[in-house]
Amino acid sequence: MNKEKIYRGSFALLMIGVAVFFLFAYPDKKELRYFRNEGHIFGTYYNIRYEAEEDLQEKIVARLNEFDSSLSTFNPQSVISLINQGQDPATDKYFEQMYRMANYVSELSDGAFDITVAPLVNAWGFGFKNKEQVTPELIEDLLLTVGYENITLEKHHLLKQNPNTMLDASAIAKGQACDVIAELLSDEGCDNYLVDIGGEVVLQGVNDSGSPWRVGITKPQDDPTGATSELQEVIASTSLCMATSGNYRQFYYENGLRRSHTIDPRTGYPVEHSLLSATVVAPTCMQADALATACMVLGTLPALDMIEKIDNTECYLIYAVADSTAVVTTAGMAKLLAR
Repeated sequence: MNKEKIYRGSFALLMIGVAVFFLFAYPDKKELRYFRNEGHIFGTYYNIRYEAEEDLQEKIVARLNEFDSSLSTFNPQSVISLINQGQDPATDKYFEQMYRMANYVSELSDGAFDITVAPLVNAWGFGFKNKEQVTPELIEDLLLTVGYENITLEKHHLLKQNPNTMLDASAIAKGQACDVIAELLSDEGCDNYLVDIGGEVVLQGVNDSGSPWRVGITKPQDDPTGATSELQEVIASTSLCMATSGNYRQFYYENGLRRSHTIDPRTGYPVEHSLLSATVVAPTCMQADALATACMVLGTLPALDMIEKIDNTECYLIYAVADSTAVVTTAGMAKLLAR
């Protein structure tokens, strides 16, 4: 046998070996494609789109239910509900992440954001208990139970100075849930995804057309049904965490007065200023969600001043002017808008 035949035989064996290696190293390699999962959670909707080898719906729902068991006030067995019932459950990672961010935003906003606002939100009819007959005396009593400085987290347990203090994480939890699902998708190898839970958004990469994802800022219009969704602006991005808070969906009229769902935890009363909608972009959606609520409590100029002092954070504020609306934004936010 000459050298050429030996070489050819060795080369053929090498190629067979390479083929066998790839066969076992990458069995049943699936093609990437875009999936869309939709449903209801936390009393709102979710809409999740992502590029993956397989449908991740079961894993997404399992993670959402895990999160619900920590922070949903409508789940009587959740960690936060047990705390509100006067019990002393061990806090989990979701609760502790929420607590740390809530405390940070409370300090930034001088108490405009406060997760201990639950008794006030309930009294005004926007919480997880029936509305009460609100009087100045009731508000004065409830304010004794409110104050983020009056709760501490120690060794996985929440300590309350006032046993009647109750927590409401609804102004931060949807954004946090978006972060949780985005992390799940990244761990599953997804590079391109959009997570929308109740209007709070985390996105990464591109859509199924290969273009940056596009998300809208809704024009504020009095519409408790949510049927009206005309867009004020559109943002195109390949990496974004964004949340919006507004007073144009959840409100009612009582004795000729308009009562919005944004309660100032410092006064005990619904806010009465011209700011209609606050959209915030931040490093995490949890932070954006809490900051958007803080903006709605503070009002236009104090909110703008607060956001401009925070690194890597932008805002888009829509406020009422006579019979029309006007807009003010941070410099960085203006650059994100798709013109």
